[in-house]
Amino acid sequence: MEGDEACRQYYKTEKLLFGTSNLPPGKTGAVDPGHKIGHEIFYVARGQVVCKFPNIHKSETLDEGDIVIIPPGEAHQLENPGDKEAIVVWSLAPPD
Repeated sequence: MEGDEACRQYYKTEKLLFGTSNLPPGKTGAVDPGHKIGHEIFYVARGQVVCKFPNIHKSETLDEGDIVIIPPGEAHQLENPGDKEAIVVWSLAPPD
């Protein structure tokens, strides 16, 4: 658990990390401080999330089918403003 966000890692090599996050309605995950060298991709498989970037005071609303790419070093946090559980598929390459 990262805050209210349940993260599950499915696959990891020296080049790639792959997993999912489940976030209940109205809940917010913990702030991830960012990754040293890896780019992270979020794909919203179900629901809606707001991806917050606290260091730059911005956010992006993502609906089902949307993606966001997070560059190395960028802190980020997921929030579910919807009324159903959100599922986000994520990948980090290369893993830190």
